[in-house]
Amino acid sequence: MRYYTNTHQHYCGIDLHAKTMYICILSANGETLLHRNIRCEPERFLRAVAPYREDLVVAVECMFTWYWLADLCARENIAFVLGHALYMKAIHGAKAKNDKIDSRKIASLLRGGLIPKSYVYPAEMRATRDLIRRRTHFVRHRGQLLAHIQNTHHQNNCIAPGKRIAAKSNREGIAEAFDDVAIQTNLAADLELIEHYDVVIRNLELTALRQARAHDHDALERLKTVPGIGSILGLTILYEIHNIERFARVQHFASYARLVKCQSSSGGKIKGTSGAKMGNAHLKWAFSEAAVLFIAKSPEGKKLVERLAKKHGKGKALSILAHRIGRATYFMLKRKRVFDHERFLRA
Repeated sequence: MRYYTNTHQHYCGIDLHAKTMYICILSANGETLLHRNIRCEPERFLRAVAPYREDLVVAVECMFTWYWLADLCARENIAFVLGHALYMKAIHGAKAKNDKIDSRKIASLLRGGLIPKSYVYPAEMRATRDLIRRRTHFVRHRGQLLAHIQNTHHQNNCIAPGKRIAAKSNREGIAEAFDDVAIQTNLAADLELIEHYDVVIRNLELTALRQARAHDHDALERLKTVPGIGSILGLTILYEIHNIERFARVQHFASYARLVKCQSSSGGKIKGTSGAKMGNAHLKWAFSEAAVLFIAKSPEGKKLVERLAKKHGKGKALSILAHRIGRATYFMLKRKRVFDHERFLRA
């Protein structure tokens, strides 16, 4: 874990919410200079910190409301630190908790060089990354609707559609196959929503692809040379990573992508694993999907997974393959090379 250890004259810890922000500013020797609750308005924030702008650093917890404050600090040339929410929770847990106490603790962690850093994603690519994440959210909702149609057939002991109903051409007559009007209405609602999601998801994909061409089209094309990684998985990986240079070693990248488990031990005894929720869940999903699609696109990859499955089981074998694809992706982006299928299978 990386900590912010730079020294400053003034340290500002903020407990940030949607409408209000509790500000605590400490001097270099720990004296409380300001401790106040204000509304989340840029002008009010700048007025509050104006007397302490000389060598000021601002820190907030990585919650959903930090975008505007990070951009404001960047425009005003104020040092900004984004704290890792889960690590900070472990460090400054206490018996009493409120906004005033939290802001003071954030400032104290910042002053002591103990605030764990999260990556401040650049503003120019942030909206496209969020667009891709939103697309994934809609796809999962669409999948739930498709599963509900299948479950309705099983509930009524009816033969489920033989073809993939994800394709629009295979959905005709599904609702009409039931005599009960309530079931027909239920399935018709599912089908109508699925058709709407098809249009929305396609529009999101086209917009994301246009944005990717402007940001880093070459990197996207290199990612697509991996069997099983298409435009959508490539976009997800590209925008969740942003800059591969921020990972000094491949081990750091694998940990960030949740492709490895961390050992928990004490007194020389292994207690199990920990930190399952530390890292990027979107990268974990992307590489897990890529592993499944890899064996569908590569016969040699399928044989590899079958060998691993005999020793570790199918689930563990797919996890190993996802880890290897993640490592290959790291070196592809680092060295700006396309995927080497033969070398990957030899490794």
